[in-house]
Amino acid sequence: MAVPVSGQEYVCPMHPEVRQDHPGHCPKCGMALEPLVPLEAEDHSELQDFQRRFWWTLPLTVAVAALAMFGHGLGLLDMARQSWVELVLSLPVVLWAGWPFFARGWQSIVQRSPNMWTLISLGTGAAFVYSVVATVAPQAFPAAFVSMGRVAVYFEAAVVIISLTLLGQMLELKARSQTSAAIKSLLGLAPKTARRILPDGREEDVPLDHVHVGDLLRVRPGEKVPVDGEVTEGHSAVDESMLTGEPLPVTKRVGDRLIGATLNTSGALVMRSEKVGSATMLAQIVQMVATAQRSKAPMQRMADVVAGKFVVAVVLAAIATLVLWGLIGPEPAWVYGLINAVAVLIIACPCALGLATPMSVMVATGRAATQGILFRDAGAIEKMREVDTLIVDKTGTLTEGRPAFETAIAAEGQTPDAVLRLAASLDQGSEHPLAEAIVGAARARGLALAKPVDFDSASGIGVRGTVDGQRLALGNAVLMQQEGVALALQSEGERLRAEGASIMHLAVDGRLAGILAVTDPVKAGTPDAIRSLHAAGLRVVMATGDGLTTAKAVGARLGIDEVNGEVRPADKLALVETLQQQGHVVAMAGDGINDAPALARADVGIAMGTGTDVAMNSSQITLVKGDLRGIATARRISQDTVGNMRQNLAFAFLYNGIGVPIAAGVLYPFTGWLLSPMVAALAMSLSSASVIFNALRLRGRT
Repeated sequence: MAVPVSGQEYVCPMHPEVRQDHPGHCPKCGMALEPLVPLEAEDHSELQDFQRRFWWTLPLTVAVAALAMFGHGLGLLDMARQSWVELVLSLPVVLWAGWPFFARGWQSIVQRSPNMWTLISLGTGAAFVYSVVATVAPQAFPAAFVSMGRVAVYFEAAVVIISLTLLGQMLELKARSQTSAAIKSLLGLAPKTARRILPDGREEDVPLDHVHVGDLLRVRPGEKVPVDGEVTEGHSAVDESMLTGEPLPVTKRVGDRLIGATLNTSGALVMRSEKVGSATMLAQIVQMVATAQRSKAPMQRMADVVAGKFVVAVVLAAIATLVLWGLIGPEPAWVYGLINAVAVLIIACPCALGLATPMSVMVATGRAATQGILFRDAGAIEKMREVDTLIVDKTGTLTEGRPAFETAIAAEGQTPDAVLRLAASLDQGSEHPLAEAIVGAARARGLALAKPVDFDSASGIGVRGTVDGQRLALGNAVLMQQEGVALALQSEGERLRAEGASIMHLAVDGRLAGILAVTDPVKAGTPDAIRSLHAAGLRVVMATGDGLTTAKAVGARLGIDEVNGEVRPADKLALVETLQQQGHVVAMAGDGINDAPALARADVGIAMGTGTDVAMNSSQITLVKGDLRGIATARRISQDTVGNMRQNLAFAFLYNGIGVPIAAGVLYPFTGWLLSPMVAALAMSLSSASVIFNALRLRGRT
């Protein structure tokens, strides 16, 4: 495989809790288990087996059906001999071609999990066994069973049902293979080899699974980036659209991150590998999509309960049909009863009901992944459409998250460079984007940084530590209040905030030493994203640890409905809970560790793929590119998918609601119509295929 996936699991499309480490069939529904992560070399063994059974026995099925319909008129055989000929021709069809169905039907009974195979095996088995007995021992039947000179037999019903069921399974297996097309395309993105630079300067092409963390790799123009890593030499434009959905190539220079499987379009690059194998973004995306595809939507749980009880109800309905026709129907009453009971068993296949939502989920998650949107599970797809309020962090979510140092303003007794040096020395222990900007600016000015001691991060509000024997605190106004530091330089700070800068206060030994301003440009796609979210009817709320003035400046520029500044992680969590208590369905979008509690508490947590692993692990949706425009797309996908699921469920319920009574013969007293078991088998096969093909329509809509 392009992306190594260890410990492959096989899972049931209808019952994702059924998993094992080898191919087989689901003990609950009898469906073939599929690999959790599709293999590039797809296993078509079951499809090929069904095709072989279908095509080898189709001539026998046609011959039996022709004899049943035209044999009496042709007069080639007397009717008793014709029954024997039909029996001989039917044996291979029923006992060989239909054997997988009977095996699954028996397994469903043993497992006490009635399903479609219970009905099919009971229906075809009843028709076939009755016909065999009628052929071998016709004297055992009363005269009412005699029709056209023989005891009526229904070999043609049994063989045609089996052939049509095989045909339906072939159509279904082909359609099901298309639902994993998105994952297969992702698997095919990664190159098979990488060009490794050896310590002596020589270069060699090695298989992708031989690349290790720390290897230097050359990526030539037109080649794909082999693994995740960092540019160490050169610059180029890299097309990341296959993973992020962003159409324009991204310029990469020394120090920039590269994503495996993206395309280097122009210049030559040398990179250092940082994540290989299952740790690469591509492998994680594949795993997330596969897991989401196999998760069970809340709507499906209702369908499962109905389907489980439905089979039992159908068996009882078939028995009632047999008895009622036998007691009060026209002659031959019991023959009518048997055939109608078989038709009830066959047409009432719950497969369409069971497939209604899993197929929609599989198609939607695969399609979303190609647009850089990863759903963690099916529940997130259902819930996203209900969201009416979106809470967004500022840094890294609305803005680039790569701030640039603007200026330092010193208090009395300090100099700007001294303020910058002390702040940068302390910030060496922080991974916050604002800290990186300050440290980078100090180094660019050639300031000698000291090593911080007793470094401590006050989550969401700043940092503390000791530098050169001085106790420092660097952060927002909340941190200064906690430290008991009197704020000065207020007018200068407000002026910078009004311009959209983020302000940090530096306290030295309990006194304010100065303020530092850092600007963080708004992402190019953010204004469009806010407009599309408003157009979709969402209320957008900003919650940031930055000062309120800075936050309001950014919020006013973007048209955000409500702005909350200087909030801590606990405040974000409280904001989510407050909105939920007011009856809102809340989504939270963020990228940092400080966003994780709110992301986990929100009805739908949305993480920026450019953020921290903690944020992504706390969320239900990840936007690979970190572009808020993906939220509106995710909501549209959610709406389309839920609509598709409802269509499928409605079709399945309507199909069974109409089909079962007709098969039982309720129209016969009024119209003289009866539903042949063969027609019932065709309808049953087409119902499952219809549900799958309806789900596949999502590939073009989302």
